[in-house]
Amino acid sequence: MQALIDTDLDLAAQLLIDGQCVAIPTETVYGLAANALDKSAAAQIFKIKDRPEFDPLIVHVDSMRSAMKWVTDFPDKAEVLARRFWPGPLTLILPKRKEIPYEVTSGLETVGLRVPLHDLTLQLLEMLDFPLAAPSANPFGYVSPTNADHVFDQLRDKIPYILDGGESQIGIESTIVGFEEGIPVIYRKGAVTEEMIAEVCGDVRTQDHSISNPKAPGMLTSHYSPHADVEIITRFIRQVRDNEGYIAWKELPKGMEVKNKFILSPTGDLYEAARRLYAGLRLLDRKGLVRIFIELVPEAGIGASVNDRIRRSAAEK
Repeated sequence: MQALIDTDLDLAAQLLIDGQCVAIPTETVYGLAANALDKSAAAQIFKIKDRPEFDPLIVHVDSMRSAMKWVTDFPDKAEVLARRFWPGPLTLILPKRKEIPYEVTSGLETVGLRVPLHDLTLQLLEMLDFPLAAPSANPFGYVSPTNADHVFDQLRDKIPYILDGGESQIGIESTIVGFEEGIPVIYRKGAVTEEMIAEVCGDVRTQDHSISNPKAPGMLTSHYSPHADVEIITRFIRQVRDNEGYIAWKELPKGMEVKNKFILSPTGDLYEAARRLYAGLRLLDRKGLVRIFIELVPEAGIGASVNDRIRRSAAEK
């Protein structure tokens, strides 16, 4: 039986109450959701995604008040960040209560929590008396989905329902922030940038890669990758073969001949580049290409997060 794509919140809620997995929209990417308090439901997420058990899940709630129910401590700087950026693309790593099972946190004493900025999913969360564990709704390590069709392409026969909330408006995963000795530490870059966090918290550090046993979701060095090899452009390439593709920042280099191409942002908008990156990788990957060349974008603001995803898509698998 193939997944149904629709906007029926009552059906989505009932499936989740029954312990099943449902794909949900967020402003970042689509998530594969299940009851975060149910060990069996969490286990289904790992099985459906073929996700390693050492990689923890992010838990979604409908408000900061709800988040506080599931942690033993909510530091002052976490509260400052939550008040400034929730609902939004920020995940906070905080000490968990025992009700959050270790199956969700991969054995860690901390849990990643966020309030998504998506009306449909916020309505769904308000209908439930449990939070939702929800990593990206795709096979582990592959390019994250930014619309319902992306989810259907890969999980159509593995889940019963995809809640259709349109295109994700940000297009890359949330910023993840933990706290070490009272100082915010960025474990994964996202739309809430280091500069934005420093503006409200002062000192901030970044530690956003891990080979294995990460402290938070989304820290693995190789991730967000298509089947095709990805090569970051470091030199001018005059010609790209028919079995290769090229993703440009604003325009193709003058004189370049290329059949399979994608432009991240013709106007040079970094937020548009973030929103379109995964769609471009998926579009070219569906053509069965052997290699995708890709340009980095300017490192400013969200551009640093876009480049982070590009570098990880190109990392050795």
